[in-house]
Formats: sequence, C-alpha cells, structure tokens
Amino acid sequence: MKTSFLYLFLIAFGLFSCQNNNYYTLDDFPEVPKIDAHYHIYTDNPASMKQAQKDNFNLLAINTFSGGCERVVEAHHWLKTHKQQHPDIIEFSATFCLDGWDEQGWTENTIAWIDRCIDDGAIAVKVWKNIGMEFRDEDSVLIMIDHPQLDPVFQHLADNNIPLVGHLGEPKNCWLPLDEMTTKNDSNYFANNPQYHMYKHPEYPSYEEQMAARDRMLEKHPDLTFIGCHLASLEWSVDEMAAFLDRFPNAAMDMAARMGQLFYQTREDREKVRSFFIDYQDRILYGTDIIDRGGNPEAFQKRMHETWLTDWEYLATDNTMTSNLIDGEFRGLQLPKKVIDKIYFENCKQWYDTDW
Repeated sequence: MKTSFLYLFLIAFGLFSCQNNNYYTLDDFPEVPKIDAHYHIYTDNPASMKQAQKDNFNLLAINTFSGGCERVVEAHHWLKTHKQQHPDIIEFSATFCLDGWDEQGWTENTIAWIDRCIDDGAIAVKVWKNIGMEFRDEDSVLIMIDHPQLDPVFQHLADNNIPLVGHLGEPKNCWLPLDEMTTKNDSNYFANNPQYHMYKHPEYPSYEEQMAARDRMLEKHPDLTFIGCHLASLEWSVDEMAAFLDRFPNAAMDMAARMGQLFYQTREDREKVRSFFIDYQDRILYGTDIIDRGGNPEAFQKRMHETWLTDWEYLATDNTMTSNLIDGEFRGLQLPKKVIDKIYFENCKQWYDTDW
C-alpha cells in the first residue's frame, strides 16, 4: 500500500512539475530575453539602454512625425547615434514628413529620405495618426492613408521588404464622451489632448472611416509588411483583432499603450483574451510606447522597469491583479513559455527582419 501511494505521489508530482515548466514566473523576468518593440527616445541620454541591459531587453525605437520635420531629422540623428553606440541593444524606425505635399517632387523626395534613413540603419518606416486626423492639403482636404499620392511610397517599401509601422486612427474610446470611455488611460489622454478627442470633432472622419481607409491601403499593397501599432487601433475587441489578422496575412500588431484595453477585456472574459493570444501567437509583438525625453534618469528607469514588470506579470502569470488603468480586479493570462517567447522576442525579429 505504501509503495502504491508513493508511486502515485511521484506521478502526481511529476505531472505538477511538468505543468509548471510550461510557464514562466515573476522570478524569470530578468533571465528571459525580451524586446520592447515600440518605444521612443528623444534625447542623447543613454538611460534607456542602461535599464534595458538590467532587465534583459532590446529596444525598437520608433521615430514619429509628431513635432515637425526638424524634430524628425533631429530624432533620426539621435537614433542613428544610439544604434552606433549600442548596436546590440537598439534598432530604430524612420518616418517621413508631409511638408511640401502639394509641390512637385514630394513623392521622389520622400522615397529618397526613406532610402537615406535605411542606409543609416533604420529597419522600418512609421506613419502616424496625423494622416487621417490632422494633415490637410492646400485645398483644406484631409489626407487619408489610402490617398493615391502615398501609393508609390508604400509600394517602394513593399518592393524593398521594408516594414510599415502604422499608428492610424485612435482607440474607439476617442469617439465617446470621457465618462463613457472604458479605460482610464484613454479618458486621461483625451482630457489632456482634446485636439485628438474626436467626440468633440464630428467634422473629422469617424472611427469606421479611419479603419476602412487603412484597410483599403493594405488591399492595394498586399505584399507590404504592416505592423499595426496599438493593437492596430482595434484594441476594444479581440474578435476584431482576429478578423483583421485573418484578412491581412502580412500584418501583425504591437501592444503598445493598450494594456488598459486588454485588462478591461480580461476582466470581462479572461479565457477569450487568452485564447486570442494563443491562437495568434505569431502575430503579436510586445511594446510599451514609453517615451524617453531625457528627464530625471533614475525616475525614468524606475518607471520603465515597473511598466515592464507589471506587463510581464499580466502575460506570464495567473496572479490576481489591479491597475490604475481600469476599475476592478483581473487575472493574468499565464501564457505558455513558447507563446511568451514569441510575443516578447521572436516575433519582433521575424516581422522586422532583424538579427537580434
């Protein structure tokens, strides 16, 4: 009897140990190689790189046309220098300006700028929400992402296997009153940035029109590799994310700055969110949208570490959690190790074709 009991105990212990080996823990965080596939740096201070080394991260810095052409050029030079000084830690994207849109030669000049940036070490090109939500031509017509003048640029990227990174549109909450938004990160952002709060600007295209324009652009360029920033602005529904990825096989998406929406959906239906991550484990990239502007390095590094560790807890463990991004409790997804490894590292290497 004792022998049989011991035998059953050893089998049960072995099964338990095997199951545990399928998942990471909080303690594994510093040991697992990771990439933050969506981060920004607008400084020559190397604090980001120092924290990345401590937490076993590589960084993909995204240049964004959010402050004029001079800032685009300045940021490009910072990124080029950071990559030269920290080639094992950082990669970066280019972006392009819309200045001179109505002048002859804009397309050729833009392609030439992109090629120069790629020669300088950029591995992708970013387009931002000002296309579709801000920029107008000389006749005050709002330019959408499927505008024919952009087609040669996107085709050039496709022909040269250069990924396009797209922050197009905004969270669906953007078209709601502040008190009806599902997450606090959205209500806080749009309270502080009313120029992008589309609920207050019915004269601009709707959420549905923004998404339709993006999809028309992708239909015109089926060979273009596209990484949709911020869960491709479909953050409100894992069903919509899945449908988008099914429709566009050359598309992936990063998670940057949309953890609140994932927490919210997890609180409502954890298994549905977990199944989405497992089913589309090859198409999702971890990212944060953290911005390093060169302020207090110690405070920034602390925030960087805390953000990374909280997200790891959500994705890797089944801990009961709370967040200042939403109300209420939710459980972490506890994704299998192989899924974590893809989301945190392998997918970024594949979709951006980098040697990290």
